Amino acid sequence: MRFVSNNGITDPALNLALEEYILRSLPNEDDYLLFYINEPSIIIGKNQNTVEEINADYVKDNNLHVVRRLSGGGAVYHDLGNLNFSFIMKDDGGSFHNFKKFTEPVVSALRKLGVEAELTGRNDLQVGERKISGNAQFHTKGKMFSHGTLLFDSEIENVVSALKVNAEKYVSKSTKSIRSRVANISEFLKEPMTTEEFRQKLLQSLFEGSEEIPLYELTQQDWDKVRKLADERYRSWEWNYGRSPAFNVQQRKRIEGVGTFDVRLQVEEGVITEAAIYGDYFGRGDSAEVAERLAGTRYDAASLRELTDSLDLPYYFGAITKEQWLELLL
Repeated sequence: MRFVSNNGITDPALNLALEEYILRSLPNEDDYLLFYINEPSIIIGKNQNTVEEINADYVKDNNLHVVRRLSGGGAVYHDLGNLNFSFIMKDDGGSFHNFKKFTEPVVSALRKLGVEAELTGRNDLQVGERKISGNAQFHTKGKMFSHGTLLFDSEIENVVSALKVNAEKYVSKSTKSIRSRVANISEFLKEPMTTEEFRQKLLQSLFEGSEEIPLYELTQQDWDKVRKLADERYRSWEWNYGRSPAFNVQQRKRIEGVGTFDVRLQVEEGVITEAAIYGDYFGRGDSAEVAERLAGTRYDAASLRELTDSLDLPYYFGAITKEQWLELLL
């Protein structure tokens, strides 16, 4: 594994573009590790409806960046007290959805600092009942990344204010507010340290056993391509917000162990003419392909079941069953 420096950049559009560039363009024979810290921003999951995830007034008043990432999962708030890590590598066929593989070395590093972290639920790291990290993954053409947040010294109250919380998502959980669920890692340290010191401790732990940290040096040509990608995708309104058609059928439901789904269909004369699928689920495939397949299908049980039989649902959505999927549509 080789470490790629982001040169201290805190622009979320550039950092997400760098992550994608490493995934798609750097040599396949190596695995890569990337760290980055973003200015105050909301990072939206690929499959989410941006306008329903953010507090628009708060975003405007505080000049927050709003940027959509490639991976699934939910919206997260980033600021200068939040350290993000990304493992970027070839997909061996058994790593996607295996969050334990990628969080174990991070948990080990935290425990060396006296922070008793553990992987809980689908993709979170917690200390006791309090969340300190959320993780997500993306897969394309035999490669993948698994990335996560580490709340080190974030402004927790801003997390609450910036995000609109989907009450349905937490209906099965006993905690009642974001403030009581999340915590900063700095609260649990035996000795205080800066975010930069914490970053260095984590880096040393992840490369423990190496005489020196192996680096991959990006060229000026690499950086030019990263900036171009940032401008074309991650600063684009179409990518970050997108246009949503008017819908006359909407089903919103949380499926335990899979995620929250928001399926919207425009039905005219008994035929689906437009479809959109939002949520915080994880899949290898792009769920927009499923939405395209839905368009043109008759809106009845038999037709939707026939279409469903031709879909690889786990590829797009994770561990959802055909019956659970049909319940979302009908």
